[in-house]
Amino acid sequence: MESTGKSGGKGGRKGGASRKKSVSRTVKAGLQFPVGRIARYLKKGRYAKRVGGGAAVYVAAVLEYLAAEVLELSGNAARDNKKNRIIPRHIQLAVRNDDELGKLLGKVTIASGGVLPNIHQVLLPKKVAEKAEKAAAPKSPKSSK
Repeated sequence: MESTGKSGGKGGRKGGASRKKSVSRTVKAGLQFPVGRIARYLKKGRYAKRVGGGAAVYVAAVLEYLAAEVLELSGNAARDNKKNRIIPRHIQLAVRNDDELGKLLGKVTIASGGVLPNIHQVLLPKKVAEKAEKAAAPKSPKSSK
């Protein structure tokens, strides 16, 4: 058995055993959202002639933050309604009750989300205590001449 000078490995690469495993950009950035896929979408979408290397990482980080924010708030809304699952109603309540998300998604319709519970102040019945105070006020001795 003659040795040809190769130390194993595919395709004639030397030192095949010492080859490092590739690390994705998602792992390097410490994110959950796929950086490579977002980079591909940015390129294929023709948003610009050229797309920088950090652009996909930045977009992935922003999208991940927004998703986490919506999930946290809608999870709280689901817990308030004594439910374990998030439904579109919980997402609607979470988004509309948050100032910044409400502004971002102001023109967005969430299917099966419903509306925020709201009764105009004029339509509410007047309180009995307020009526009693108003009725007793003119009878006070200060107002008589």
